[in-house]
Amino acid sequence: MPYPRLKRKQIAVILAALPFALSLALAADPPNAKESHEGADVKYQAGGSPLAGAEMHQNIDPKAPPMAEVEFQKGKQIYFQRCAGCHGVLRKGATGKPLTTDKTLANGTEYLKTFIKYGSPAGMPNWGTSGELTDVEVDLMARYVQQEPPTPPEFGIKEMEATWKVVTPVEKRPTKQMNSYNLENLLSVTLRDAGQIALIDGDSKKIISIIPTGYAVHISRMSASGRYLYVIGRDARINLIDLWMEKPDTVAEIKIGLEARSVETSKYKGYEDKYAIAGSYWPPQYVIMDGNTLKPLNIVSTRGMTVDGEYHPEPRVASIVASHFHPEFVVNAKETGKIMIVSYEDLKNLKTTTIDGARFLHDGGFDSTGRYFLVAANASNKIAVVDTKEDKLAALVDVGKTPHPGRGANFVDPKFGPVWATSHLGDETISLVGTDPENHKDDAWKVVRILKGQGGGSLFIKTHPKSSNLWVDTPLNPDVKISQSVAVWDINNLDKPYEVIPIAEWSGLGEGAKRVVQPEYNKAGDEVWFSVWSAKNQESAIVVVDDKTRKLKTVIKDPKLVTPTGKFNVYNTQHDIY
Repeated sequence: MPYPRLKRKQIAVILAALPFALSLALAADPPNAKESHEGADVKYQAGGSPLAGAEMHQNIDPKAPPMAEVEFQKGKQIYFQRCAGCHGVLRKGATGKPLTTDKTLANGTEYLKTFIKYGSPAGMPNWGTSGELTDVEVDLMARYVQQEPPTPPEFGIKEMEATWKVVTPVEKRPTKQMNSYNLENLLSVTLRDAGQIALIDGDSKKIISIIPTGYAVHISRMSASGRYLYVIGRDARINLIDLWMEKPDTVAEIKIGLEARSVETSKYKGYEDKYAIAGSYWPPQYVIMDGNTLKPLNIVSTRGMTVDGEYHPEPRVASIVASHFHPEFVVNAKETGKIMIVSYEDLKNLKTTTIDGARFLHDGGFDSTGRYFLVAANASNKIAVVDTKEDKLAALVDVGKTPHPGRGANFVDPKFGPVWATSHLGDETISLVGTDPENHKDDAWKVVRILKGQGGGSLFIKTHPKSSNLWVDTPLNPDVKISQSVAVWDINNLDKPYEVIPIAEWSGLGEGAKRVVQPEYNKAGDEVWFSVWSAKNQESAIVVVDDKTRKLKTVIKDPKLVTPTGKFNVYNTQHDIY
């Protein structure tokens, strides 16, 4: 019997599948997992979005394959759990390529099923063959991305005020510290999947309080006075916590959108504790609030042109820092690559200086002087350097693949002078950038040294002015030996090989992923704390290491420590020490 004649489109589908299947076969058993970095940055970007639960309207496209309402809702849930971080809420593209209907309808269902199931060498995960999605779900998603993307609702002043709650009015709060804690050595610890933070006494290592917050708190930030703690969850809920209370607790809260990552407070002299600012992923905007109550005062959209001259409808607000030189906030829009210097002197007549950086802006921190802000443009493999005294771009620095510095690490290189360092999601390198244009002009805003670490998948790098150690985590590395340990260098002898510290082993935990994440120092700089992060239904811990000896000091375990991740020391966070 003769073979059936294949149509041109069927041949295209089969040919398209071949490189995907090949990449899958290679990825299934990499020749050296230590050298394999593929997928770490994708895994990070593809984290779940709270928008999965938002009500959205199904816009039926007559050209699209049919989908029942229940299928559409299922597809929407999967999309925001798996795909929106890379491809964007409106599917216009972010770190992943656009999935707009002009492209998806042209490709067709069979092609899209192959692409979703097998992935691609360019970084698309193999959702089907990895077991993350069933064949039924792959088919459903192939049809879903051919529908017009639903738009989440906007979130303006009316919606914010409906969520705003002042639990304890300012006049009823303490006028002095009512507890005996050493607040400067307090740590705010994110309990990611529990939707809580733990306040831990850095002196006694005891949990002071567990406070309900938004889902997956992203960061904790301190007011300039050191009294108020601001935390923001991925669901855009902000909690304002008064550390002066006999038992620190929430005194005000608000939702500033449907998904968010960043919060900061005014630090310039004369404006201490006066204002707070938060940026959201959806809607793409930032809001300036009263610092003592969280009352929303001014909302600004970030929709607009990219640094490449193209319009983008959803530039998510990434990191925000407060200038030490002017009454200004530095606001970073991820997709456009725009850096906005926002003055808070006059909120009725808001003045903004816009600086072209590079796409896609994410996290960053100040240099040791507090003048220069260095922010990772992760998909561009660059660091944008902003002079917050002159309010202008100082440099764009090429670094490794997908930099993810957290706030970075400042120290003095024995050869090149003051540097700021970042590790990377996409490769094993650590880039040291010169930060002293006055005394080391030839080395300023250049990568002066590259260290080779354990592997890719790093999220945070850390040191302290009183330490001679540089710590680098690798929680997203595919090799469990690497994800469960950290590398540490001697800053005074950077040519010496790094030492591997088995943090997860020291924790004494049983089964679980036990990913080791985010080194954080105490105020004195003689202890470094690590989260050992397992699943919600498994035991996690915090491991405290003596920074001088690099030996285990103590392990903090408690059933209430559910999925601990980020840790923020009050004093170091308040004064931008890292």
